Amino acid sequence: MKTLTTLIASTALAAGLSTAALAESHAMAANPMVGGAEMFADKTIVENAANSADHTTLVAAVKAADLAGTLSGEGPFTVFAPTDEAFGKLPSGTVETLLKPENKDQLTKILTCHVVAADAMSDAIAGMIADDGGSHPVNTVGGCVLQAKMDGEMITLTDEAGDTATVTVADVKQSNGVIHVIDTVMLPAM
Repeated sequence: MKTLTTLIASTALAAGLSTAALAESHAMAANPMVGGAEMFADKTIVENAANSADHTTLVAAVKAADLAGTLSGEGPFTVFAPTDEAFGKLPSGTVETLLKPENKDQLTKILTCHVVAADAMSDAIAGMIADDGGSHPVNTVGGCVLQAKMDGEMITLTDEAGDTATVTVADVKQSNGVIHVIDTVMLPAM
């Protein structure tokens, strides 16, 4: 027959394990799926993006621009990741032209206008927007300045060409930063 002390100890251990399992399952569930694929907080931006069925064009572009090594690096990076559908909004032939080796500099400029050298979660971005009176300038590593605003509960970004993207999936944690999925390609001023 178990003593009261043994029973309390085993009950506390079971409760602790249940709490740990619940916390672990919550932490794993906290990262949203992207493009039908699970996103892992212990993988890099490039590793996770490569698994997303919605980001095949972005991954091809990152490879063509030789940015895969950089975006696999330590970071931290915030990447506003346009979907294949976002790239499809560009004029016909644009993506194919940008992927040509002779256009690598232009492609690199466009891609780096989607990257910020920080780990910026959506609540922090929303806070900066509020602190700045409704619009916050976001300086990218490509030298572009995006204007972040709120549209209801959604964060939007307006590029230097006047195009606006909506963050459709926020806060996808990576080992070297965070991805926010967007529905429009951000372009530098021409």
